[in-house]
Amino acid sequence: MNGWTATATVALAGGGAAAVWGVATGPLRRRVVAQNLSTALLCPSLLLLAQGYGRPSYVDVALVLALLGPVGTLVFARLLAEDLAGDPPRAKALTWVAAAFGAAVVLAVCVATGPGRAMAKLLVIGALLICGNLVASRALSRGMPTGGEERHG
Repeated sequence: MNGWTATATVALAGGGAAAVWGVATGPLRRRVVAQNLSTALLCPSLLLLAQGYGRPSYVDVALVLALLGPVGTLVFARLLAEDLAGDPPRAKALTWVAAAFGAAVVLAVCVATGPGRAMAKLLVIGALLICGNLVASRALSRGMPTGGEERHG
């Protein structure tokens, strides 16, 4: 076990346990935040594991997850808009901590990888991961329009 895999293990154990606990218990608002958190932790963990094991295919899985994870959260936010309207999720600090963790992991793996196509892919993954989770978290906290209404402005 090297530093990359040890960091991935800590992130998956600590963050994964918190995400599973949040999804399995508590009110609906905690469950949707935990679902978004699971994406925000799993993607950087895959990047760490890719570097630790020397498996570039894990980076491709992280790219797909960084793209589809926030989209899944937005789908949940849309489908559960009426249920979340009365008590919207509030996880501003958790969102920024997860974004900072993702940025730190992407930066560390970029430094280890060096310039080239692999670094460009890592930067795209980082942008998708951070921006996607921030947008999804904002959609959860501010609410999505329900089926019959439209928002303007």
